[in-house]
Amino acid sequence: MTRALVFLLLLVAGCGGGDKQMANNLAGGNTDRGKQAIRKYGCGSCHSIPGIREARAQVGPPLAGIAGRSYVAGVLTNSPEHMVQWIQNPPAVDAKTAMPNLAVTDRDARDIASYLYTLR
Repeated sequence: MTRALVFLLLLVAGCGGGDKQMANNLAGGNTDRGKQAIRKYGCGSCHSIPGIREARAQVGPPLAGIAGRSYVAGVLTNSPEHMVQWIQNPPAVDAKTAMPNLAVTDRDARDIASYLYTLR
């Protein structure tokens, strides 16, 4: 099954706490490591993120429901590849973004994306 098909199935079926494995398969990461990486990179200093207690900031958009959004950052279709691309280097995608390049590794970006895909 292709990642695109899995992604579409995820959007149709919804992704709750019991669907962590589906999110892991979708983005090629690990949701538990994703939560740790979100803390490591300080994502909560700008975003509010469900499930991350300290992530309650209002600088960037809230990430609740990001798995069900059509676009990532308003410029990329919401696919695992695009989510990882955005997390790794936002200014390369949109030069006018306020989101900095935090030098997120590929593994951490996939883990973060996996966690974000649990947020329906």
